Amino acid sequence: MNINTEAPRSTQVKIVDRLAGLPWWFILILLASVILAYQFASNETYQQIFRRILSGIVVTLSLTALAYTTAILLGLVAGLGRVSKNTVIFNLATLYVQIVRGIPMLVQIFYWGFVIFPGLIGLLNLVGVTFASYLGTDNMLATIKPSDINLFWVVVVALAFAYGGYEAETFRAGIESIGQGQMEAARSLGMTYAQAMRFVILPQAIRRVLPPLGNDLISMLKDSSLASVLGVRDITQEARLYASTTFRYVEAYNSLAFIYLVLTLTLSLLTRWIETRWKQY
Repeated sequence: MNINTEAPRSTQVKIVDRLAGLPWWFILILLASVILAYQFASNETYQQIFRRILSGIVVTLSLTALAYTTAILLGLVAGLGRVSKNTVIFNLATLYVQIVRGIPMLVQIFYWGFVIFPGLIGLLNLVGVTFASYLGTDNMLATIKPSDINLFWVVVVALAFAYGGYEAETFRAGIESIGQGQMEAARSLGMTYAQAMRFVILPQAIRRVLPPLGNDLISMLKDSSLASVLGVRDITQEARLYASTTFRYVEAYNSLAFIYLVLTLTLSLLTRWIETRWKQY
């Protein structure tokens, strides 16, 4: 016969245990959100800031969507290269990944903005001048200047290139997590390597790497704030400009942090919903 020797817990202990189990992190975020939402609704300064930052939200979301889509494609190609048996393809993909992982994001953005793009424009100018007799002396290639390039697209390319290297490692890990027997079984059915990878390996690998891909989307949304260093008018740049002209630093950066928090939490819930729906298939 089992005798329960554990002493009954008091009501106070039960209350403390129940309180300790509450998601306090969510409650605190919700409380801060309510306070800031009230400020946006009632405080004229916060309303001015929100109207100023609102135009930057479109820029931030567009920048994130374009860069992330391109990064996924680059990462998939490089990830396939990382598991390729071809020595040349494997080394090229590895070189790309190592360069991206070894250089800070901010430095990469500066490098694209002040080295690569100006260098490409200089090359286009040289081509335009060289073939001026065929294209005309005032052809676009000869007259284009670095200032003609929209810095928005510079940041899109920089973020896509940088995150493509991280996604490559994510895809590589996902592909290698699939048992070798899957590939062997597909090849024994008469599939080519490409067909087996497309119809058998990748669908399973993508399902496994959805969580890290979702995390990278949220990280890219936050890293898109680095676009402000090139003067792109995203929400960070708009908040900086407002703060520097009005000296309302507390209100401006409170609003900026709140908007980023709302965007990242929304993306987090969206990616979790997609993961749940994907698992049902």
